[in-house]
Amino acid sequence: VQDAASGRDLGSRGDEGSRRRWKEEICQILGEIQAPLSPLLLRLCHWLLPKLLTRLFLGVQLHRGQLEMVLRAARTPEVPLVFLCSHQSQVDGLLLSFVLLSQGIGVPRVTVGARTSPRLRSLLQRLGGIFLPSGMAQTWSDRDEGLPGAVLDAYVQEVLRSRQPLVLFLEEPPASLRLADPARRWLLRVLRALQDGAVPDVLIVPVGIAYDVAP
Repeated sequence: VQDAASGRDLGSRGDEGSRRRWKEEICQILGEIQAPLSPLLLRLCHWLLPKLLTRLFLGVQLHRGQLEMVLRAARTPEVPLVFLCSHQSQVDGLLLSFVLLSQGIGVPRVTVGARTSPRLRSLLQRLGGIFLPSGMAQTWSDRDEGLPGAVLDAYVQEVLRSRQPLVLFLEEPPASLRLADPARRWLLRVLRALQDGAVPDVLIVPVGIAYDVAP
């Protein structure tokens, strides 16, 4: 992050004003990515979600054997879990978060698409949703990501170091069978964290969510 910030101020002498400006910009970018979790909202959603799910679905089925494997993997010391998920509905994130939290795995950080209203974005961030910074939406290559990309790299490394579950959706509904560009950017961050030695290893958990009728 420091290298990316200093690269934008090559013409300056690194004075206090310059450092303050890029620190403020870094904080702004970080605020676009995530927000502190709200324990009150998490408890409220944990209480409301079962009621919502019973209205949406006749039942939710989990493969018990596969769930036991995930629970064992979650107990592996110093190795974070990264869930790679198909994406069939906007309910996927809420459903998967509820399952992981109810099984004691913890509150995951869940990637959310950019097409979200500001109020909904703020709410989802308080519940663990994370977003690509707006400065990356206009970039066409990884080399042009600049400071937003560097902040995102550092953020993902910190999430993995703290062993917070990370949920990446590989597609964007209604598109299917095609890796979405946001997913590629998130996966690149996980790969860089491994290459830079931020974490010794990552456990990849493929997740498939299917509906009789997608809500």
